[in-house]
Amino acid sequence: MPYFSHHLCPYFKYSSLFGVDSLIQAQAERSRQLDATMKGAFAIFLFFLSSFISIPGGTKAAQAKDNGVYIVYMGAAASTNESLRYEHTQLLSSLKRKGMTLVHSYSHSFSGFAARLSEEEVRSIAQKPGVISVFKDPLLQLHTTRSWDFLKYQIDLEIDSSASSDSDLSTQEYDTIIGIMDTGIWPESKSFDDKDLGPIPPWWKGKCMEGDDFRQSSCNRKLIGARFYVDPDEATADRTPRDMLGHGTHVASTAGGSAVLGASFYGLAAGTAKGGSPRSRIAIYRVCSLEGCRGSAIMAAFDDAISDGVDVVSLSLGASAMTIPDVTSDPIAIGAFHAAENGIIVVCSAGNDGPNSGTVVNASPWILTVSASTIDRNFESDVVLGGNKVIKGEGINFSRLDTSPVYPLIYAKFAQDSEALESEARNCNPSSMDAAKIEGKIVVCDNDDNEYSEKSKLEEVKDLGGVGLILVDDEQRSVASIYGAFPMTVVSSEDASEILSYMNSTSNPVATVLATVAVANYKPAPSMAYFSSRGPSSITKNILKPDVTAPGVAILAAWIGNDTAGTPGKATPSFNVLSGTSMACPHVSGLAATIKSRNPTWGPSAIRSAIMTTAIQTNNLRGPITTYTGTAATPYDYGAGEVSTTRPLQPGLVYETHTRDYLNFLCYYGYNIAQIKHIARNVSGWFLLSPRFKLRPDFQHQLSLDSNLRSGWESKQDRCQDPHKRCRR
Repeated sequence: MPYFSHHLCPYFKYSSLFGVDSLIQAQAERSRQLDATMKGAFAIFLFFLSSFISIPGGTKAAQAKDNGVYIVYMGAAASTNESLRYEHTQLLSSLKRKGMTLVHSYSHSFSGFAARLSEEEVRSIAQKPGVISVFKDPLLQLHTTRSWDFLKYQIDLEIDSSASSDSDLSTQEYDTIIGIMDTGIWPESKSFDDKDLGPIPPWWKGKCMEGDDFRQSSCNRKLIGARFYVDPDEATADRTPRDMLGHGTHVASTAGGSAVLGASFYGLAAGTAKGGSPRSRIAIYRVCSLEGCRGSAIMAAFDDAISDGVDVVSLSLGASAMTIPDVTSDPIAIGAFHAAENGIIVVCSAGNDGPNSGTVVNASPWILTVSASTIDRNFESDVVLGGNKVIKGEGINFSRLDTSPVYPLIYAKFAQDSEALESEARNCNPSSMDAAKIEGKIVVCDNDDNEYSEKSKLEEVKDLGGVGLILVDDEQRSVASIYGAFPMTVVSSEDASEILSYMNSTSNPVATVLATVAVANYKPAPSMAYFSSRGPSSITKNILKPDVTAPGVAILAAWIGNDTAGTPGKATPSFNVLSGTSMACPHVSGLAATIKSRNPTWGPSAIRSAIMTTAIQTNNLRGPITTYTGTAATPYDYGAGEVSTTRPLQPGLVYETHTRDYLNFLCYYGYNIAQIKHIARNVSGWFLLSPRFKLRPDFQHQLSLDSNLRSGWESKQDRCQDPHKRCRR
């Protein structure tokens, strides 16, 4: 827990900031109660989910050691940069410690610093005047083309000539700037070509930092800024904005990449790849490394991005559902608050810890939180049984097997090693099968013990001489993973029963696994991705989260040029296919930039209002959006619905949520008036004298039926002007 004062503001009833019909809310609550029965296996599920949703290196985040760094948050920056830095130095000097402990100093947009501190020093510094909270530097995780065409054609709204059609989006000048906080960027990608872009906006104050294999010339009129953040005491840290993982490059091109003709993943999903706002400028803030994303670096990036002049901040990262921080110790929530206070919309991924309820992260009310859904494209890798019976499978492989079913087929449990359990063998776990029984065969593997990842099973079968793998997994059947050159596919348990029935009907079962083909116009779509984190929010059920959903399954976007872990026998791809709420988030970031470019005076809540009030809840069969199991999804899955690319340009009406509403939320959350005066840039008399309202004990609320975004307050006046006493009801 963070160190901070608990002198509370007045109690009040906090109505939903993002209201929906109470009938829908009740439906979502029933769904949440049903999902609660799955909690028993939740921790195990989360651990193994990371092995196939995260990019390489993502699992190291949970293993990283405590770096001894604490973040000292001191609220809004009321002084000049130099005076704040001096104040931070003086505060550290008061500890009478020898040696340099400062890691980052925050002085542009808010005040604070990150430093190496002992527990005793933390307790001491938390009592200093002006300190809001002190908390450990957290290590957050990454939440790891046709998607835009699908969004465009999902709706039937006719746009008149005064609003821009999709063709207008590629020709109209867009001087909005999207700040991406991620793993960096690969500047040589064609997605960041600045052809036909005008001069860099004159209000831009950012910089292009030089580093390892990255020069100022790496930036251009598309990529106008690049920064990186490292601990000065870490000698092995990569000191460069260059992306060495691929995640940041993929995200940046999805949000604001230039149009690239002929893009594909080794011929799959071929077409034109472009970002949601292809003429927006991009500024990259490299806050993540192989270990994960340090909270101290994220706060430094927010401090810079606000000062640099970005219009949108996009973060495809966050905490896991098992370690959701309080608002007081969440670097994303703190940075996003100051961004919103400065007129910048912050868009974040909801997390990849679904389908359990209550797993959504980045759920502060001033953040636009995005869940993940599918598009109408399916990567199909079918199984052909003897007699040419075809079983549909899912996955991306470049199989070179014969298209005729000529390969012996075996169920893994019948290849059990003498020293292994049957459950281990049928799940194709390492050291559980007899190589003599596997060699030359296609192996059917279960995936229900959650002990090893699908990639581990692939490697085991391959090492034992198997020629193909059919994995049985209902959840993974809905999300295409990349298996490279090895013939592997995923089938549902229902289809697996048909395969096993065939195997039992003959003494010589045979099959083949076909190379992947991309199937367009797949129906129904969208459906909610099984991994997408669900509501309700752990912060408070009074705010519905996530806010919206967007495409996050098998998304094609730009990739790094030095990937050595690609498909054997093939060159490094210029584009790659990834899944995760990481991929959904930049779709909405790009849309927000487009809306901002058409309405430059709109603030963050107006943009969010336009996106949420025009979202849709139906699929391409004109039925309700469903989950991966086919059941009807709820607002705890998709929020207001799936975003539209055209409707928000003509929302008809937008609702504003003001800083006052957020400050009242902070009161409810536990801050006192003195703290809030430090947190907010301007706290006027209207806040100190505003009416307060009683919060019901069960924290439930009557949803607002007249607004999707405007917060409401029951009128029961109870003023509190003493910043140091608990306010009376």
